[in-house]
Amino acid sequence: MAHGNRWIIVVVLLLVVSLVFNLGMLAYAAGASLLLLAIARWLTMHWIHSLTATRDCNRLVAEIGDRVAVNVKVQNTSKLPIPWLLLEDLLPRRALAISPPSLDVQGTRIKLSMLRGRDAKVLAYQMDCNRRGYFQIGPLVLETGDLFGLFRRYRVGAEPVFLLVYPKVTPLEGFDLASRRPIGEVRMTYRLYEDPTRIAGVRQYEPGDSLNRVNWKATARTGMLQSKVYEPSSVAGATLLLEFHTAEHDSAHEPYRSELAVSAAASIANALYEVGQQFGLITNARDAADRVRHEGWRGDMRTRQAARRSAAMLATSDRLRPIVLPAERGPEQLRRVLETLARVELTDGLDLAQLVSETTSRMPRDATVVAILPRVQVETAIVLGLLKKRGFAVSAIINTFDPNDFAAASGPLLAQGIDTHHLRDETSIPTICRNFVLR
Repeated sequence: MAHGNRWIIVVVLLLVVSLVFNLGMLAYAAGASLLLLAIARWLTMHWIHSLTATRDCNRLVAEIGDRVAVNVKVQNTSKLPIPWLLLEDLLPRRALAISPPSLDVQGTRIKLSMLRGRDAKVLAYQMDCNRRGYFQIGPLVLETGDLFGLFRRYRVGAEPVFLLVYPKVTPLEGFDLASRRPIGEVRMTYRLYEDPTRIAGVRQYEPGDSLNRVNWKATARTGMLQSKVYEPSSVAGATLLLEFHTAEHDSAHEPYRSELAVSAAASIANALYEVGQQFGLITNARDAADRVRHEGWRGDMRTRQAARRSAAMLATSDRLRPIVLPAERGPEQLRRVLETLARVELTDGLDLAQLVSETTSRMPRDATVVAILPRVQVETAIVLGLLKKRGFAVSAIINTFDPNDFAAASGPLLAQGIDTHHLRDETSIPTICRNFVLR
């Protein structure tokens, strides 16, 4: 029960007692007090509902290192002045908790002031983007009350906006995963598809061969129908398989290792885009956009904590479907991949084996499967080995700092015939690709 409501109950009881025992002075004092409490309560309600707020953000898409400016204007639509008003523009706790924070706030997003009738106040601050992510900016929590502190009212205003910060992209000096060449093509181990632009030879005509397959010059020389033999299609581009299960990431190394994995995936996708090859993304991560609260943040709250809870993004999401972006080419595909990588979060949903089982049918066989892994369990090696046996070109990037951990993780994968590469730190991203170029 609110503090002011308790006082109303106490004063009403005193008034009843004074009337029962015919205590005139006490009845007068209790009546006057009850009138003052009623006026204070009405004023508090009037003040909180006469406030309007609007938000202006200079950008909603940014890159690491950019500065974002936010201005929130609060207007008193009533002629009555508001003696005190506390404003707080909410930011996600996870964006401020780590040092350095993902969003480094410059200025103030909390302000206490008086607001005259028909007057307005502006809450202005800037944020330096230090880490990729999908952040809810706002809404604004407003608090006001009477001068005695008996009644306080809270409201949530200035509808929130969502800031997308792209992951860091490191220029690659070369790229070779499974092909042992710079970015380019490699013949398939298995004849899954044939490339009609690449003739490997001729053979005797067989029933069922189409007429456009017949080699008429060879037929004229031999006197028998001869058919063209095509080379199998080649591997070009990559499907990025990003492992983002919480159990596979050591909390002592977070968020650095997971951010490094995202940066590596974004850099590879950017390199493939620059050379015109296809690239896609498959991950068991959670999409931060799934946590957006579409309803419930508006309203008149009883406490500040209740206002904060109703205004924040959802803490969890029960979505267990994998994130799949089919392999394509072009700038739009790069934009989709980078936006998705900006929003991914660690989750305890699907593990890697379940992820591969769910998505194998959606992986193109003419692209290398590039698995970015923080560690390698026996089950992980078996799953990736099965992909290779099914005709996929598979390569793995081990995201660990310690060379001994990398060697231990590489063993089970090498036994499956899978190449491994060490993602030790940010400088390793171009180094991995340069090593392949120099072979």
